[in-house]
Amino acid sequence: MSSSASSVLSCQGLTKTFSEGRLYVEVLKGVELTVSSNELIAITGTSGSGKSTLLHLLGALDRPTSGSVSIVGNDVAKLTEKKKGQLRNQYLGFVYQFHHLLPEFNTVENVGMPLLIRGLKPKWVEEKAKKLLDKVELSHRFNHRIGELSGGERQRVAIARALVTEPVCVLADEPTGNLDNKTAEHVFELMLSLNNELQTSFIVVTHDLDLAARMQRTFLLQEGVLS
Repeated sequence: MSSSASSVLSCQGLTKTFSEGRLYVEVLKGVELTVSSNELIAITGTSGSGKSTLLHLLGALDRPTSGSVSIVGNDVAKLTEKKKGQLRNQYLGFVYQFHHLLPEFNTVENVGMPLLIRGLKPKWVEEKAKKLLDKVELSHRFNHRIGELSGGERQRVAIARALVTEPVCVLADEPTGNLDNKTAEHVFELMLSLNNELQTSFIVVTHDLDLAARMQRTFLLQEGVLS
């Protein structure tokens, strides 16, 4: 797969319509977005405006009604489901408001899971996962299960998991939405430092206008249009 594209992630003319019986709801109306390497982008908008839908389309987790999504020069629509999965695993990281960590595994195993899925050697994966956990200041939690962590610690584990594959872009859906102000600030500072250190782009969907204002570019999704 080519990674020589000028943008790491882009979409053109993106639309998404949902239907229930005879009711059609046009959630996205011709969205255009180009994300360059090492960019910090915020997407704001009211609840139900389609922010999460847009993130799912950009992450090749859903199909648009029309338009195209390109990840490091690869047109997602032309790929098989298997190739899409490989593209996501290789180039993208995901952070959700509800972290989606696996409670039956410890923090090291959770962070290393995307690399284990690739079939890489468990010992090497363990070492890399520990390095990322150290970066997010959780080296004292290596052997703890997810249920033993605080909300802020779980979100930091989720960020480490998103970054373990060294993705070109992380898609984060309300990553600080369930955190108190102090913990949210810590998580945001962590994202900034990792963006600077690892040159990873971040697209962050957020209701937090203060957080959005600190990003390099901020977009508003309103009535299906990104501006």
